[in-house]
Amino acid sequence: MIKNIEKILNVQIEKESYSSHLYLSMASWAETSGYEGIAKWLYIQAEEERLHMLKFIHYVNERGGKAIISAIKTPPATFKDVADVFQSVLIHEEFITASINEIVALCNLEKDFTTLNFVQWFVAEQIQEEKSARAIIDKLKLLGKQNLYVLDKDILTMRAAAEPGGGVA
Repeated sequence: MIKNIEKILNVQIEKESYSSHLYLSMASWAETSGYEGIAKWLYIQAEEERLHMLKFIHYVNERGGKAIISAIKTPPATFKDVADVFQSVLIHEEFITASINEIVALCNLEKDFTTLNFVQWFVAEQIQEEKSARAIIDKLKLLGKQNLYVLDKDILTMRAAAEPGGGVA
């Protein structure tokens, strides 16, 4: 494995680990704030990010590199409100998209077309991640703060509809 590629993929492993912990923290906040549906959506999101991290770990190791599992910073534990949570989700997903794009750029520079092919799945995934966060933010704006109960019950059906086959992953 090209050393520059191995290094950037290890940085991505750390980012995916942080993503999982961030969403776990958000889920815990939502759960203790009475938002059962939002908490469940965030717990599912946290698990998805953990699986993304594992994909990178396995890829690095299978290609002859060495995946590094590093310490991560502690994510925030409190949030102003549900809108703050989902604005933070969108900002974080845009950050991850930029990070994936950096990997794509380095793969092109290094002519590592195998890794470029691998990372294309993440490029497509990030489109969906940002779209999902924006859809929730749009619903929040439409509902207003007085109708969060409706969103809390509706959010899981939004996720199920976005999954292939209509199931929750």
